[in-house]
Amino acid sequence: MIVSGFLNINKPPGLTSHDVVARLRRGLGIKKIGHAGTLDPLADGVLVLCLGSATRLSEYVMASVKCYRARVRLGIITDTYDAEGRVLQERDAAAVQREDVERVLPAFLGEIAQIPPMYSAVKQGGRKLYELARAGQEVERAARTVRIETLVFTDWSPPFFTLDVTCSAGTYIRSLVYDLGEVLGVGAHLAGLTRTASGVFTLEKSLTLETLLDSTDWQRRLISPQEALAGWPSVRLDEAQLEHIRHGRAVSSSEPIAGDFAFAYGPDGSLAAAVQKDGGLWRPRKVFL
Repeated sequence: MIVSGFLNINKPPGLTSHDVVARLRRGLGIKKIGHAGTLDPLADGVLVLCLGSATRLSEYVMASVKCYRARVRLGIITDTYDAEGRVLQERDAAAVQREDVERVLPAFLGEIAQIPPMYSAVKQGGRKLYELARAGQEVERAARTVRIETLVFTDWSPPFFTLDVTCSAGTYIRSLVYDLGEVLGVGAHLAGLTRTASGVFTLEKSLTLETLLDSTDWQRRLISPQEALAGWPSVRLDEAQLEHIRHGRAVSSSEPIAGDFAFAYGPDGSLAAAVQKDGGLWRPRKVFL
């Protein structure tokens, strides 16, 4: 049986993303399966899985905008920046009011420089930061540019509050929460996290592991590449252009497309290639036929 497509899983807290992949690999009998964007064990919500040839599209699915609901705990700093870490410091946060938090939020909107936490999978010197952290080492980390589209205050229950965050791929919500705590002067850590959307994949349309594993027709739950990539620019190829793309040759670029990257589709609507603009041509970057 040839299976290809995406699954939108509602990952429960307590499992790693790898745990989810392993369970479905065994339960569904699918060897080629991976995830597009990791969720920490503490977090729950949308985890996108790529099956079969769709694994070749994971880099594009991972690059999509993400939405989160973050539960913040003021007054306690941990080494992992979340509730699973070792407490490093406790401060009195009783004086912080909702208005104080709302006043500092605008400073975190737009493009910001963010330092990834030590307990993260970012590599430095060929090793993952969390490996160094577990060995008792802390190293200087280079700041990375991320984009925060929206920060919406949804609940105030001191010393906790909740934020809805829309951000670019690669944003660490744990680092965002840590930085907020520092600006407020009392420290903070991430007490809970739910990913509510990853690109076109939303929590409302996600499936639990139990639902999927108990299903006798789970293949019908697969999401096609066309649907998964719906937010990306696209170009339509005729039969002659499709044949050129199939053999790795460039085709003319007549459609007005914003940007210099798009996905090319054949006359029947099937995904043909990821293409890069080169002057008046589209050059195939990755062919899927």
